[in-house]
Amino acid sequence: MLRQYELVERVLSYDPNADEALLNRAYVYTVQKHGTQKRASGDPYFSHPVEVAGLMTDLQLDQETIITALLHDTVEDTLATIEDIEKHFGKEVARLVDGVTKLSKIEAMPEDERAAENLRKFLLAMSEDIRVLLVKLADRMHNMRTLHFIKKPEKRLRIARETMDIYAPLAERVGMYEYMREMQQLAFEQLEPDAYKTITGRLEQIRMQDGGQVDAIALAIKQALAEAGLQVEVTGREKHPYSIWKKMAERHVSFEQVTDIMAFRVITENEADCYAAMGVLHTVWQFIPGKFKDYISTPKNNGYRSLHTSLIYENSMRVEVQIRTRHMHQKNEFGLAAHWAYKQGDRPDGQVGWLRDLIEIVDASHDAEELLEHTRLAIYQDRIFAFTPKGALHQLPVGSTPVDFAFAVHTDLGAQTVGAKINGRHMPLRTPLNNGDVVEIIKSKKAAPQLSWLSFVVTGKARAAIRRSVRLKEREEVIEIGTKLFEDIAARVPAKIGKKAITDAVKRLEMSEPDDLMYAVGAAKLEDREVMEALVPGCTADMEDREDWSRQDKAISIRGLTPGAGYHLSECCHPVPGDRIVGLRSPGKGVEVHTIDCLQLATGVDADWLDLSWGKASKGAVGHLRATLYDRPGALAEMAGIFGQNMANIRALTLSQTEHPFGVYEVDLEVQDLAHLTRIVSALRASDAVAQAERI
Repeated sequence: MLRQYELVERVLSYDPNADEALLNRAYVYTVQKHGTQKRASGDPYFSHPVEVAGLMTDLQLDQETIITALLHDTVEDTLATIEDIEKHFGKEVARLVDGVTKLSKIEAMPEDERAAENLRKFLLAMSEDIRVLLVKLADRMHNMRTLHFIKKPEKRLRIARETMDIYAPLAERVGMYEYMREMQQLAFEQLEPDAYKTITGRLEQIRMQDGGQVDAIALAIKQALAEAGLQVEVTGREKHPYSIWKKMAERHVSFEQVTDIMAFRVITENEADCYAAMGVLHTVWQFIPGKFKDYISTPKNNGYRSLHTSLIYENSMRVEVQIRTRHMHQKNEFGLAAHWAYKQGDRPDGQVGWLRDLIEIVDASHDAEELLEHTRLAIYQDRIFAFTPKGALHQLPVGSTPVDFAFAVHTDLGAQTVGAKINGRHMPLRTPLNNGDVVEIIKSKKAAPQLSWLSFVVTGKARAAIRRSVRLKEREEVIEIGTKLFEDIAARVPAKIGKKAITDAVKRLEMSEPDDLMYAVGAAKLEDREVMEALVPGCTADMEDREDWSRQDKAISIRGLTPGAGYHLSECCHPVPGDRIVGLRSPGKGVEVHTIDCLQLATGVDADWLDLSWGKASKGAVGHLRATLYDRPGALAEMAGIFGQNMANIRALTLSQTEHPFGVYEVDLEVQDLAHLTRIVSALRASDAVAQAERI
């Protein structure tokens, strides 16, 4: 563990103007606050924040970041508060500490929700100040280095999985490859111990057998470049075990079939020498087609710049070579942290765009599961490059479609997409894009994101925006239905209902606005009695018991028929009390009752038409519904539960169509009247298990 004077000397070595007294005060503060707390290793707890601060000095970060690293656990694990931090160390440090601190009030939440809430807060803080991310990555790095001291296997696995899914990809996205590799290595050791042991054992065997082959190849590369007049540094290494295991899993090959386990790095004096060195290597050794990548002219989204190529060395051995300048190398290994001179406006454009996308995902995600899914999609995928017609470059995950591209350009463009041209040709929106494609988006202001897009989009930003749009559209429909149903409820209240009564009812029901009330009515989340009581407290005191409210009286009477005349409700349109109806009377067939808009009426031109209406007490009929459910366990049960909650009996249920990830069901349902049927449709639309619902 770094001693106090050693930490201060490190900071002063690269920042002579740092406030030595403030750094000393922060060191003493964290030691005092953590006191006798111990880590799983048995070391004093304060050794952890001190080591995190040491990692920050390795990156030569400013004193506010060093102090934040020292204090980052005090609010979470001691009695210190953000107000205390601000009082002793200023607003800026307090803001940074708050960004890194986990939410203490969510410990009772399920694991996924707690992780999502922590991630949400962290991403929002990171969008305001990237130093929050740098401290958090160093914090996670040190925790991973000491992970083996934790006794509970399930806790070790949870931390390792979170590191692999969230923090290692975050490190990669800001260009901190050194951190990314070590995190992946340590997490891989916990998540796949057998594979880790096997691969490290095989690498050790190769190391003992090759007789210094890595050094020999590095020397051969350096000599070939020196003969061409290029002064370079060449280093070689084996790929780390996780990288090898990932390649084995992706290609479904054994360890013996992974031929390029050696990687070499060539460091040149300038950018021109990078291309010259590549030309020499491709002349001396055969390069493997399709393996050359130019990240100098087209950098990665995180600012990474380098030339990558793969060569066939002697004895058909494949080796990977990376060529870059010294400046590129420093930036590539530690990304933003490598050249950090903190100014609010100095962030690279690529980082601003990426962070903006993450914040849009945070805003659009509906729950913990969605947030974690969308964030993983946003930060953990291989990339391709596509262009707008004007030449603007956008990086996207492999497998992206024109819809993903449109949302990457701008959320509004994605929402208005109706078609696309790829390289000048009209193509389906689900077409996967390739490297270098020129994509032109055809838009319409009247368009809206379609639910079916979720079956082919791959970016977290697109999925989050589509789901949000669909939810808003469904909410508007439910509000419209709820408003009509509310008018019926309000008409039964013994008072005239105006805006003030509605506003007071919203407050009594602890809602935010009238639309929330209409949505609750439309989605059948409130009973009529609750709404009436909220509008006029006490008005339901003399009404019948709840059982009487829900009683289904299935007596039907129809006005306009001759007394005693026979009739039947048509099965083509399934009229229910509340629909506008007409009758068709044919000789010997009785009267068929249809809804006024039934398409079958066109076939009854030779029959007598009767102007019919429902009797006052008419209740009970069969409604016909079509519901599109997500194809997942419990979805059908949830739909049946909605029918039960609304006291509707299922007469028939058929699966009419399946198209992953949906199943379409048609349902015959006993209902009281049109209002009852409308409530059920709105309740289905409000369910997470139901994609679409409509009356047929």
